Amino acid sequence: MNPLDDLKPRYDAVVIGSGLGGMTAANNLAKFGWKVLLCEHHYQLGGLATYFKRKGGHAFDISLHGFPHGMIKSTRRYWTKDISDRIHQLKDVRFINPDFDVRTTFDRADFTRILIEQFKVPAETVEGFFAHLRAMNYYDDDKRTTRQLFDEFFPGRPDIQRLLLEPIAYANGSTLDDPAITFGIVFSNFMSKGVFIFQGGTDLLIQLMTAELKANGVDVRRNVLVEKVMTERDAAGRRRVVGAKLRDTRFGKEADVACATVISNANVKDTALRIVGEEAFDPAFLTAAKAVRVNSSSCQVYMGVREGESIPAIGDLVFTSEAKPFSSTELTDFHTTSRTYSVYYPDTRPQTKVPHYAVVTSINQLWDSWANLNEADYAHHKARIIEESFVGLEKFIPDIRSKVDWAEAATPRTVNRYVRHTGGTSFGTKFEGLKISMDLPTHVGGLYHAGSVGIIMSGWLGTINYGVIVSAKADTYLRDPQAG
Repeated sequence: MNPLDDLKPRYDAVVIGSGLGGMTAANNLAKFGWKVLLCEHHYQLGGLATYFKRKGGHAFDISLHGFPHGMIKSTRRYWTKDISDRIHQLKDVRFINPDFDVRTTFDRADFTRILIEQFKVPAETVEGFFAHLRAMNYYDDDKRTTRQLFDEFFPGRPDIQRLLLEPIAYANGSTLDDPAITFGIVFSNFMSKGVFIFQGGTDLLIQLMTAELKANGVDVRRNVLVEKVMTERDAAGRRRVVGAKLRDTRFGKEADVACATVISNANVKDTALRIVGEEAFDPAFLTAAKAVRVNSSSCQVYMGVREGESIPAIGDLVFTSEAKPFSSTELTDFHTTSRTYSVYYPDTRPQTKVPHYAVVTSINQLWDSWANLNEADYAHHKARIIEESFVGLEKFIPDIRSKVDWAEAATPRTVNRYVRHTGGTSFGTKFEGLKISMDLPTHVGGLYHAGSVGIIMSGWLGTINYGVIVSAKADTYLRDPQAG
């Protein structure tokens, strides 16, 4: 059956992409009573919150490496209690580098203890820092950088800067020179009650979400690419969404559908400049959109442990580095020594009959380091980061090579291939991208964006909540397009 068969001629809303922001927006709009078409160009839903399988019984999660406690509330309210009840805390997070060796539950109480006892920071300074972060707000127009924020509370303490920023950099690509707000809000989310994971793996999560989408009436189409959002000017001269051009990615069949709203879960630059098109925007907006910087991406190495073998408990998340001093530049260097090991024990997927262990290595990388390599050099450097991951892991599990029967690597080019993100970024855009995302409907009526953007709306919780926000705005527009 062709994925374009039996399309309705008109929907109230078309959602581009099935990342967590897109799926949440589609689900919300359907629950509001609207007719929703969700289009995913890949054969699998989930965007970067998905999985793949390999021979030997291996299932690898692309980005199931930790998110804040707020996911429990968001999934219960906007998805299902079944999904929410499967979110469990990771209890063993480790930091091992030349500056310190820390083992923590990564919640506020334990981080407070570590800063006071191990780093010898006065208790009032620690409490003042956390109180300051809780009060930070996007609308305050805070011009400070994260570096300036740290210098205010922990001057001359690069070791503390490393402890505070390194895990957030892995979560959304933040650097010392990004706005302090991009660190403060995300760090506060994690610090409330720790780091959490979905028990069951992303294969089960996407299965449950897909079932909920369909139960609420969302028309879900895989292998369907939205090539163009069609817009027209109304009688008053305002440009509005009127439809979408679709293409089946397997056989090339094309179709048009009419709609009043579009929510794009694609990269915001790709949304504005390609899918909608430059002709829909004024010169000032185009200049600002083109100036948006995309963030770094995550190279990953997937290591599957042979069926019947086991590995010792070395922690759930292990942040390692040989760099001294810590720097955001080193973190994204082509030959960085900084990497995180996410360890998947059998209780990650308790529903599977045969226990499996896996380790996923993550390193932050830049598109330009990988984009123009020829095929031989590309293969060489993929093999290099696999080898470096094994070397680093052997410090904790000396016989890991003999236990692993599957290893492969993903790069920014992999991200660009599978999710079509501009610049192969898995962390969306720098801070200025959020304003472009939020301003889209002021230029084109009925056009909205949800996804990893502006660093704040990044990661699982950020994108889900952004999907909620824009679906509410789209609902308002659908009820009264003239409201402004």
